[in-house]
Amino acid sequence: MSTVPALEAVSADSGFRRTEIERRPVGPRDVEIEIDYAGICHSDIHTVRDEWGGARYPVTPGHEIVGRVRSAGEEVEGLATGDVVGVGCFVDSCGRCEQCTAGLEQFCAEGVVATYNTPLPDGTTTRGGYSGAIVVDEHFVLRVPEALDPARAAPLLCAGITTYAPLKRWGAGPGRKVAVLGMGGLGHVAVKIAAAMGAEVTVLSQSLSKQEDGLAFGATDYFATKDPATFEDNRGRFDLILNTVSADLPVEDYLSLLGVNGVLCSVGLPTEPYSVRPGALVGPQRVLTGSMVGGIPEHREMLEFCAEHGVEAEVELIGAEDVDAAYDRVVASDVRYRFVIDVTRGLG
Repeated sequence: MSTVPALEAVSADSGFRRTEIERRPVGPRDVEIEIDYAGICHSDIHTVRDEWGGARYPVTPGHEIVGRVRSAGEEVEGLATGDVVGVGCFVDSCGRCEQCTAGLEQFCAEGVVATYNTPLPDGTTTRGGYSGAIVVDEHFVLRVPEALDPARAAPLLCAGITTYAPLKRWGAGPGRKVAVLGMGGLGHVAVKIAAAMGAEVTVLSQSLSKQEDGLAFGATDYFATKDPATFEDNRGRFDLILNTVSADLPVEDYLSLLGVNGVLCSVGLPTEPYSVRPGALVGPQRVLTGSMVGGIPEHREMLEFCAEHGVEAEVELIGAEDVDAAYDRVVASDVRYRFVIDVTRGLG
């Protein structure tokens, strides 16, 4: 075992404190990663503040991790000391079930092991990227292409794959009209990816305050959802709406913006159930669905796509001492567009 500096929360309202946590010894197929950057995802906040329930304290969150290989086990191939690599939302799975062998580890039949807050057989709990280093099975280590800035690539390990997977699955591309609902940490990356795929992209946001950014990221139109005219003027327009927000929404209003066979796909997690009359789906053959992150092969594909098309997150770098304040700012929508912890400042 080795110990590394980390941040941890010991209760839902404790905030973070500096501590030392243990990392397992490097096994034959393990990679030890010195962490440089850790993105702050809203799911980190939900977990730390126990808003979803099930938090296992103390919690060290973080599943948007980029760093450098410090050491590797003797059976590891293709990775060398100093290589820039990343770790996303999960760090292990059974590797044997139908889903794992198909490259869909996120749906592992025995339960995927999340990067943090997952109990392990030895009685410990996984600890994430708000720490100085991590040891991960080589299968779950992702090479970060040289074309990507490491700090701006970190959010791609969650925000990137969370939006890339459904955009690809539902055919975003040339000739397709795609709307991105919400332009926060997930939404701004979705706009960039959808535009890079060749789709005609529209942003649907509460207000026009981020319109200039949205157009710069590749959108061709931008509408305020608080304006009733948005729903009249765009009725039946879109092939795909990617809902990136976790707010409770009048879903039928957004379904009305879809054409025949249109898809409304949610990656946000609102607290209340959707209320939808069957007629809103049946008549125009619309699809209401959701999406998780992709599997490891799709993560690699996403990173290569982003490198080829120059897609990176817009980030604000902070130090370890700034994380509590950053959480409050995320909740207040006061960030453009993703906080990334420079782990070398206070934890390195």
